[in-house]
Amino acid sequence: MKILVTGSAGFIGSMVSIKLLERGDEVVGIDNHNDYYDPKIKEDRLKKLIKFTNYKHYKIDLIDQKNLKNIFKDFKPQRVVNLAAQAGVRYSLENPIAYINSNIVGFANILENCRYYKIEHLVYASTSSVYGSNTKMPFSEHDSANHPLSVYAASKKSNELMAHTYSHLYKLPTTGLRFFTVYGPWGRPDMALFKFTKDILEEKCIDVFNHGNHTRDFTYIDDIVNGVIKTLDNLATNNVDWKSDNPDPASSHAPWRIYNIGNNKPVKLMDYIGALEQSLGKKAKINFLPLQLGDVPDTYANVDNLKKKFNYKPSTSIIEGVSNFVKWYKDYYQK
Repeated sequence: MKILVTGSAGFIGSMVSIKLLERGDEVVGIDNHNDYYDPKIKEDRLKKLIKFTNYKHYKIDLIDQKNLKNIFKDFKPQRVVNLAAQAGVRYSLENPIAYINSNIVGFANILENCRYYKIEHLVYASTSSVYGSNTKMPFSEHDSANHPLSVYAASKKSNELMAHTYSHLYKLPTTGLRFFTVYGPWGRPDMALFKFTKDILEEKCIDVFNHGNHTRDFTYIDDIVNGVIKTLDNLATNNVDWKSDNPDPASSHAPWRIYNIGNNKPVKLMDYIGALEQSLGKKAKINFLPLQLGDVPDTYANVDNLKKKFNYKPSTSIIEGVSNFVKWYKDYYQK
């Protein structure tokens, strides 16, 4: 297929793109290469992509309406994977406008082009953060997600609502994936695993919020990529398919779906740190801190719908996943 991937120099976007390219799809990637974290890692991810003759890259922002439209017009993608976003809960406390521009205005531009150029299927990134202050575990797509605790989460919930409107009005097939704490080689330097690894190797204290009493449904990158592509490849062919997958009965006639995509095995943060200590062969010096504003104490994904529909089977243990990350980190940074 001809597939447009936004955020293609990002963590998940680059890994999804590689998988699509390896199987022979033609991929056009878009990324704005911003400096939210060190752009060098984005450039190095891109080097892996441009080795493929079936890949073409554009360095633009999704808010650039004119150039975005030209890419759709010239490439004529059949399907779109929208992974471009301003990420991070904590940064959204400092710079909320960046999330409005990238995650809402940029996503509106994607929807408009998908509508105009009659895209077969739009798959886009949402987040477990939309569940906000929910305490019922595990989080289900059928649970309320109307009380986000950060602008980041609110922007992603907005994406789901915007997608529903386009699905309802224009019959644009859309599927949102609520990602649960993705980690692994080539990950984002602003994520905890990256920071913890760097500080432990440099014998600095690591900041651990909520006094370490978090649990997270950590999901390894390979499991995420497999789920994204399984979802992308599956296009519900009629209203019955959409209705059976839809978490909201009121939306049963719109070609709109939402799925959790996680590991379905929450891990205590201190056990996660323990796995990292084991892989590094070093003990962490820990600075325990209160719960960070905007954070949720626990996440736990119910992925029954994704398993049933797409045979999604996350299989990477925390020990294996963290070990793979450490090996990559030491090689990449020559530690």
